Amino acid sequence: MPAVAWVTLVITTLIVAAAALGLLRVIFHLRAVRQTLGDVIGGVAVVADRTRTVPEVLPSVNAELKPVRDFCETV
Repeated sequence: MPAVAWVTLVITTLIVAAAALGLLRVIFHLRAVRQTLGDVIGGVAVVADRTRTVPEVLPSVNAELKPVRDFCETV
């Protein structure tokens, strides 16, 4: 095999190895991003749970305050 063929094979191998290494680094970065996004989604769910709207508890509060409102109307 001529020397040019060997040089071509070596250069091709180096290029493929560099591309494979780059792709592996991308895979590891994407895994880290996926983990971080999972944590962020969990945090957003906690914030949404702690800041839910008032209408869920408003009817029971209004029902308990009815005697107070009735008393205030008589004054």
